[in-house]
Amino acid sequence: MALALSQPDARATAVGAANTLYLDGGTLRATNTDVEGFIGALDAANPGWDSSTKEAIVMGAGGAGRAVVYGLIERGLTTVHLVNRSLDKAEALRARFGDVVKPAPWSALPDLLKSAKLLANATSLGMKGQGVLEIDLTPMAADATVADIVYVPLKTNLLAQAEARGLKTSNGLDMLLHQAVRGFELWFGVRPVVTRELFELLAADIEGR
Repeated sequence: MALALSQPDARATAVGAANTLYLDGGTLRATNTDVEGFIGALDAANPGWDSSTKEAIVMGAGGAGRAVVYGLIERGLTTVHLVNRSLDKAEALRARFGDVVKPAPWSALPDLLKSAKLLANATSLGMKGQGVLEIDLTPMAADATVADIVYVPLKTNLLAQAEARGLKTSNGLDMLLHQAVRGFELWFGVRPVVTRELFELLAADIEGR
């Protein structure tokens, strides 16, 4: 509906979803800030992460998965293994984004983890009230990064495993904060800065619920 009633930019059109509407000289426009939210959180967690790998694994082919995959392609990654329980949905994303996307079943994860230095969970698994995401991260390289879009709880089982291995991690709250930056700027003309103090404030609120 948002796309049909507005003029979407390249990101919203590519992802097929908009999460921010704004007026531009009387024209209602739409964009998707989840793309830069995910990438911004990665950059903050592990600056230069994209200089050491052009291969990533994304779990989940829903709306969040589309934004994550598009962001990685925008950043220049050449191989994105898309792991999803329904291969049909993963194939649909390959049709949308091209052969950079490599659909794969969950059973392929152990082998894929040996070469990819970025693993991103774009499913609801690990979220409070949902199933636990059980993955053995042992095959991943010591300089790999693990990202999780879930922010309740702040530290999912996946991120706890990654930290135990000494891997860099990017969490869902950081993504949430970074995706809000551009929306705030479009609405109010001021670009906010994501600080540790802001993160801790929101983290305390989440943990207190």
